Amino acid sequence: MAPLAETEAEKNIEIWKVKKLIKSLESAKGNGTSMISLIIPPKGQIAITQKLLTDEYGTASNIKSRVNRLSVLSAITSTQQKLKLYSKIPPNGLVIYCGDVITEEGKEKKLNIDFEPFKPINTSLYLCDNKFHTEALSELLESDDRFGFIVMDGNGALFGALSGNTREILYKFTVDLPKKHGRGGQSALRFSRLRDEKRHNYVRKVAETAVQYFITADKVNVSGLVLAGSADFKNELSKSDMFDNRLQAKIVKIVDISYGGENGFNQAIELSAEALSNVKFIQEKKLITQYFDEISQDTGKFCYGIDDTLKALELGACETIIVHENLPIIRYTLKNSEGNEVIAHVDPGNPDKSWQLDKATGTDMEVVSEVSFLEWLAETYKNYGATLEFVTDRSSEGAQFVKGFGGVGALLRYKVNFEQLVDEDSDDEYYDDSDF
Repeated sequence: MAPLAETEAEKNIEIWKVKKLIKSLESAKGNGTSMISLIIPPKGQIAITQKLLTDEYGTASNIKSRVNRLSVLSAITSTQQKLKLYSKIPPNGLVIYCGDVITEEGKEKKLNIDFEPFKPINTSLYLCDNKFHTEALSELLESDDRFGFIVMDGNGALFGALSGNTREILYKFTVDLPKKHGRGGQSALRFSRLRDEKRHNYVRKVAETAVQYFITADKVNVSGLVLAGSADFKNELSKSDMFDNRLQAKIVKIVDISYGGENGFNQAIELSAEALSNVKFIQEKKLITQYFDEISQDTGKFCYGIDDTLKALELGACETIIVHENLPIIRYTLKNSEGNEVIAHVDPGNPDKSWQLDKATGTDMEVVSEVSFLEWLAETYKNYGATLEFVTDRSSEGAQFVKGFGGVGALLRYKVNFEQLVDEDSDDEYYDDSDF
C-alpha cells in the first residue's frame, strides 16, 4: 500500500489535471451544435449508450443545415469510435468529449477526449450543444478528505467519520459515571477519589478506542480530528498523556455541543465545517513555511527557480517539488541545424517571448514541440523519486512564494551546492526569470 502522503499528493495532481481540463473545455467554442459531452457512471452499459448514439445519429440526419448536419454526424461517429475502444465501462466511469472546435486562428479542429476519472463519477449525461458541458466534472474536485469525530459526554462516547457529505458512525459506547453529589455511608474524600478514577478510566478507554479506529498500519487514516462534547471531557482528552501523539497532532477543532450521541455528532459537523474546509489551506501554509524555514536556516536543502530545480531533479536530490498551480511557463523542445535538441523554458505572457527563444537558442532553431511545464512535470516527477505539490497564492506564504521565488522550488534530500555544480549542458537550457 502506498504511503498516505504519496497518495494524497497523487490525488492533488489528478485534481489539478481535471481543473486544467475543465478550463480548456470551457474555453472551447464550436459552430452549430456539434459538441458532444458524454458521461457514463461506473455501472453503465456500453450497449445502451451505443444504441442511444445510433438513435441520435438517425435524428441528426434530419438537420436542415448541411454544415451543421455533417458536423453533428461526424461528432457522433467519433464518439461511437471512442466507445468501441472499451469492452466495458471502467470502475470509475467514463467521460468523453467529442466535437469540432474553433482554434485561435479561426480554423476548425477535431477534439476527442476520453478518460476514466480518478474517482467514481455518479452522473449520467449526454448533451449535444454548441459548447462542452463540464458542470458534472466539478464533482471530481470536491474534497473527499476523511475527518474523524470523537463525541464525549457524561453518558458515553461516539466515534464517527465524515467524508464529503457521507457520515458514518464507527463505534459508540455508554458509560455510567457517578454524579457529583455524595451518597450516604461514603466519605466525601473516598467518593471524590472513586469519581476521579472512573473519569480517568473513561478518558483512557476513549483514547485507546481512538487509536483502534483512526490509526491503520501505524498511520493516521483521517485528514483531521474534531473533539466534541458538552462537558470538560474533550479538553481532558486533548491534553491527556494517554491520547496518542499522532492523533493529538491531527486535532483541527474542539467544539462545545449541547447533546451527546448522534445528535451531538450532527451538531459537531455543523460547528466544525469552516475548520474542515481550511485543512487544505493549512497543509499548504505548513509546506511553504517548512520551505522558508530551510531558507532562513541556510541548510542548503532547498532550491528555487526552474534551472536549479531541474538540476536537483536530475541528481535525484528533490524530495518535494513545490509549484504554483497556475504557472504559465511553456517548455519548448527545439532542434538546431545539426539535429541536436535544446530545451527552453519561456513565459508566454512576456512580450519578449520570441527574443527569449532567440537568445536561448539562436535563430537557426526549429520548434519540435511545446508543452506546459506543469504538464511535463506532472507526467515525469515520479521518474526522479520525488513528490509533487501544487500550491495557490491565496495565503500570504503562497503569494510570497510565487512573487519572490517564481512559483517553482523544491525541498531537497541533501545539500546541493549549485555554484560548484558543473552542468555540461548549461548551454542547452535557458530560462529568463526577470519577470518574477
